[in-house]
Amino acid sequence: MQAARRLATAAAVGLACLPVRAADSFFNHSTNAIAPVVTVENSNATSDFQPDPTRVQVMLNRGLTNFTGQATVTAAWRSLVSTQDVIGIKVFSTAGMLSGTRPAVVAAAIHGLLDAGVPPQHIVIWDKHEDNLRAAGFFKLGVQLGVRVAGSAETGYDPTNFYQPDTAIIGNLVWGDLEFGKKGEGVGRKSFVSMLVSRQITKIISIAPLLNQEYAGVCGHLYGLAMGSVDNTRRFADDPGRLAVAVPEIYALPVLGDRVVLNITDALIGQYEGGSHGLLHYSAVLNQLWFSRDPVALDTLAIKELDRERRALDAPEFKPNLGLYANAALLQLGVNDPAKIQVEKLR
Repeated sequence: MQAARRLATAAAVGLACLPVRAADSFFNHSTNAIAPVVTVENSNATSDFQPDPTRVQVMLNRGLTNFTGQATVTAAWRSLVSTQDVIGIKVFSTAGMLSGTRPAVVAAAIHGLLDAGVPPQHIVIWDKHEDNLRAAGFFKLGVQLGVRVAGSAETGYDPTNFYQPDTAIIGNLVWGDLEFGKKGEGVGRKSFVSMLVSRQITKIISIAPLLNQEYAGVCGHLYGLAMGSVDNTRRFADDPGRLAVAVPEIYALPVLGDRVVLNITDALIGQYEGGSHGLLHYSAVLNQLWFSRDPVALDTLAIKELDRERRALDAPEFKPNLGLYANAALLQLGVNDPAKIQVEKLR
């Protein structure tokens, strides 16, 4: 992917906060590209909301080989990464181990990488904050498998890699942000990329839960990677309009989007309300894993599935931030038109 070309495209079309209108009008019809997605389902993958690690491993292996078209799991992983890469497995840990990214899915990916010859010291499970990773069980998993676990915030931020929006949005800096406590012209206008991402990781595998997010629509691959990789995010976080512009543009930074080799949606359970809080009574059990290189396609499918769950259970209507995904399509990050998402279902 050519991030510079994406940003030029955005400028040419006047990318901005899109007004709310009919959902179909947000679909990008400017390209004939088709986004391939593979989904794998096993009705016994969970029991009482707890994943079965053996069944999850089989599901992940099957989805991966079918998606990559490789005959073996080892060949599938080696078609995506090399043994010299430092592979960052991006998770969403804020919602905990039952509603966020589930450690069983991450463990299945790591087992495959290790079997493919990737050294354990070249694998990093990461999210923004160490305390969330610890509470969600990922430090324990790291010890079990001998891999590293890291918070992007605790690793520190890179002064040479940053996102600066065209409009002067000044952030309310907090402790841990690179420019916290500084004064002067331009302070607070940049969001700096974590050194974990810019200087250590060479390939990214995003494993995102099927979980709603109040301002983005879904805690998916776009939102999770963008907001988990940079500082000074409070200026966007609670504003759907700003978020719709910032998330795609941050994802399009060369050190982020260009390093993503695979996206896996952990759809074992879909939680349609609650966001960062684990609220399983607002959940439906799907027992699925979804695979694609296209983060926009997976997030679009996630929004549609969560909407289906709400309607099936007569839950209150929710209007997702579709402008975010339309902007992502304009930046050529992926496909947001469901008609152009080609899903292969495996059961």
